[in-house]
Amino acid sequence: MSLDRRALLRHAARLGAMTLIPGPLLGLARCSVRRDDAAPDVRHAGVGEGGYGDLVPSRECPELALPRDFRVVRLSVSGERMSDGVATPGAFDGMAAFPLPNGHVRLVRNHEIFTPRLLGDAAKAYDAIGGGGTTSLEVRVGGAGAVEKVRDFVSLGGTVFNCAGGPTPWRTWLSCEETVDGQRAGWQRPHGYVFEVPADAEVQAEARPLPAMGRFVHEAVAVDPATGVVYLTEDMTVDPARDRLGAGFYRFVPRVPAQLSEGGRLQALGVEGRARYQTYHRQHVGAALPAVWVDVPDPDPADAETDVSAVLRQAVAAGAAVFKRLEGCWYGFGRVFFTAASGGDAGRGQVWQYRPRGGDRGELTLIFQSPAPGLSHGPDKPDNITVSPRGTGLLICEDNGERVHLRGITPEGAVFDFARNLADTREFAGVCFSPDGETLFVNIQGTVRASATYAIGGPWRRGAL
Repeated sequence: MSLDRRALLRHAARLGAMTLIPGPLLGLARCSVRRDDAAPDVRHAGVGEGGYGDLVPSRECPELALPRDFRVVRLSVSGERMSDGVATPGAFDGMAAFPLPNGHVRLVRNHEIFTPRLLGDAAKAYDAIGGGGTTSLEVRVGGAGAVEKVRDFVSLGGTVFNCAGGPTPWRTWLSCEETVDGQRAGWQRPHGYVFEVPADAEVQAEARPLPAMGRFVHEAVAVDPATGVVYLTEDMTVDPARDRLGAGFYRFVPRVPAQLSEGGRLQALGVEGRARYQTYHRQHVGAALPAVWVDVPDPDPADAETDVSAVLRQAVAAGAAVFKRLEGCWYGFGRVFFTAASGGDAGRGQVWQYRPRGGDRGELTLIFQSPAPGLSHGPDKPDNITVSPRGTGLLICEDNGERVHLRGITPEGAVFDFARNLADTREFAGVCFSPDGETLFVNIQGTVRASATYAIGGPWRRGAL
């Protein structure tokens, strides 16, 4: 590893230590009380308790409802011509924000596109007919809520179904393909990989897969800045009739930190002493489970296209735990937070916390579980997730196909509404804060209708975000 990369990782680790506050988010384990005769209680945070109050339609963007005194700017809409002359692709999904040397913000945004229509420059594309990839936006954030797009362009092309991913401490975005299709499905190359996009790039990057990080139905990633270990989620359900085992929670231990292309070990999380543990039912909020990591012998198996569970099958044989539809994943304050969209006894979602304990050991804790669908029970079908830069709460995108919200969870475990899509039932995605923590960026995903990226600002310190 170069001296620059070593220094970057040390700097990221120091930042994590500097911002660590006593017991951040630890109260999440108390978010519900398990009773044998009733569903867990879900507590709601009002004004002064971490919440921001009632949501009202935005004057700037009437398709959104936000708390009073919050402002929003619509930055980007699919179909618009970008700075490089390419029409902005749709299906906006995962996203992250990076500081630029000129004081602006760089957004790198996924496009969950599954159509055989090349995005960007064919010479730099992975698959000549892959319609997915990423676009990058340069955004100027001024005073009094002034946010404007400066330029935008294709930054990754020729990939497929780029769902989520995550930022790295060495200033790249990891974009993940949520499919294992390949030549048998009509593509020119195999898919199901992670791709790395430099945040500082001003033109489209050459698309190179990272097969050592696994070929499976990827969703999101999160990186521990102290170690460079990458955590990964898999968006698969349990379906015995179709021989689908479910989802794994993985980590990639790079051979050289910050240089993922140099290879490394792919491992899956297991629960110590309880091989093939089923996390998606009969769980207790707040109960800490001792976690271990088991090796995946072949992260890029030859039968991955015909067996969607080929990677997890190896992990389960070694004792790995099974989850149900893992989605968002975000690192914050020494922990990795991730969501299971269909987990829990009601099948309406779970939020998990993993805390590394050194080596192959850790601690897995369920910090929220939705007991039923509907507004009164907290995040319903949780998807993308982010951690408040102040370490005072979580913000979660819903993808329930009904009334879709951004939902927050306070350190005491109470839930609150932060935003609602008033126009339709399309999901929120790509939620992330600006480097200074003062602007929230988020997407509304559209496949048939237009997608949009928004910038939201306001009195964050009034509540838990």
